[in-house]
Amino acid sequence: MRVPRLSSSVAVSLIVAAAHLCFALPATAQEQDGKLRIIAFGAHPDDCELKVGGTAAKWAALGHHVKLVSLTNGDIGHWSMAGGPLAKRRLAEVQKCAKILGTTSQVIDIHDGELLPTLENRKIVTKLIREWKADIVLCHRPNDYHPDHRNVGLLVQDAAYMVTVPFFCPDTPHLTRNPLFLYYEDGFAKPNPFEADIVVSIDDTLSKKLDCMDALESQFFEGGANGSAANIPTDESGREARKKSVRAGFSGRFSSISTRSRAKLRELYGPQKGDAVKAAEAFEICEYGRRPGIEEIKKLFPFYNE
Repeated sequence: MRVPRLSSSVAVSLIVAAAHLCFALPATAQEQDGKLRIIAFGAHPDDCELKVGGTAAKWAALGHHVKLVSLTNGDIGHWSMAGGPLAKRRLAEVQKCAKILGTTSQVIDIHDGELLPTLENRKIVTKLIREWKADIVLCHRPNDYHPDHRNVGLLVQDAAYMVTVPFFCPDTPHLTRNPLFLYYEDGFAKPNPFEADIVVSIDDTLSKKLDCMDALESQFFEGGANGSAANIPTDESGREARKKSVRAGFSGRFSSISTRSRAKLRELYGPQKGDAVKAAEAFEICEYGRRPGIEEIKKLFPFYNE
């Protein structure tokens, strides 16, 4: 049976609902408050929360401005539902995460599985970065198992220089300084493995990130596109046990990042603090943007000075 696509009315409601989360303050007030401005791009409504949720919460707690953008609406990312109903559900999930993390959220109305590195989409990404006046931009690397993930990486790479070019998308004022572009950690070794240039302890925000994993119920509790009814208990005790299992699995996953990145943690935090980190998020510097030294990194990631 063919799954219905997103109707125009649903598309409009998604865009309007997402727009409501874009700013907590008037743009001019945000731009002049001296705080950092961070924008993270993910392919689907769960990617940013999974890859940078802990660090996003740390920035937000210090008053910095963080926006998490999904470049597709996630409308085929489930084994039993799709189309408009799933897109609305996943929008609601990331809205809940935004409240948990203290960030803002936006979902772009492009079908899941159909994101392409087109000129039109490059302009969308360029304008979003400019409108946010980003100091830091995060995204997937362009070598990844999922075509949407790869194409997010390509789109952000293709926008990395163009955000500073005045007559590209001239209707949106260009940036006078290129942001720092960062990749999320992944485990893909070919053609080149991820290299951790920046690693952040998320011990103090781990509970918020795990709360987000709970909130993204369609993806993690229910298993997303590769789940099944057989994996979802129907009795209350079974459901509670599954929730605990999912949460514990993610806790172990985030802890493994600190283990793999111990040398970098010691370098950035010092040996004693670096060795004490239990859960972390790691990022690789993209060569297409700003190439900060250690002093600038510590300004952009002020947690190392705490």
